[in-house]
Amino acid sequence: MNTDENRLDGFPFLETNRFDLVEINESHIENIFELYSDKKVTKFFYLIPLKNKLEAKKEIDFYKKRFKDNIGIRWGIALKNQSEIIGTLGYNKIVKDHKGRIGYDLQSKYWGKGIMTEVLEAILHFGFNKLKLTRIEAEVMQGNIGSEKLLTKLQFQKEGILKKWMYWNDYYYDISMFSLIKSDYQKLRTNNKYEK
Repeated sequence: MNTDENRLDGFPFLETNRFDLVEINESHIENIFELYSDKKVTKFFYLIPLKNKLEAKKEIDFYKKRFKDNIGIRWGIALKNQSEIIGTLGYNKIVKDHKGRIGYDLQSKYWGKGIMTEVLEAILHFGFNKLKLTRIEAEVMQGNIGSEKLLTKLQFQKEGILKKWMYWNDYYYDISMFSLIKSDYQKLRTNNKYEK
């Protein structure tokens, strides 16, 4: 996705049985602020809890720039036919025809409802089939048991712990690396369509 030949024609709308995956824009500033000002959400996230809506707008601008520059894509998670979003997910970094690194978050009041499993399936399908990725990976901070369980449920494999892999906010973090390879994905799933 990082060259003109592989550029998407507009922002891709995806959908699942219960959710629409939409482009995040200025109408979602309140939703992004609510999401990222929650310390439970940002506990295992490289983001200091937001203090105001200007910071929320900067986060949205960051998502837009990543997509415009063809190096990442972030969807908002909306309940079916609703405009507000309750979380985000996407590819934080994409290497054309090779690999993508995913990230995801959800308002804490929606945890434990199977939402992230459902919506991640949609972007995995998109990554392997539309973006032609061979490998999709996720970096998980130590102690984030919920995220590790989610990835394991989706058949990601834990490859190991990367010592002092991430430096953020004056601290070095050990990171667990998880991956899902296209050939394994194809064996484990039927190719359901999520694109509208």
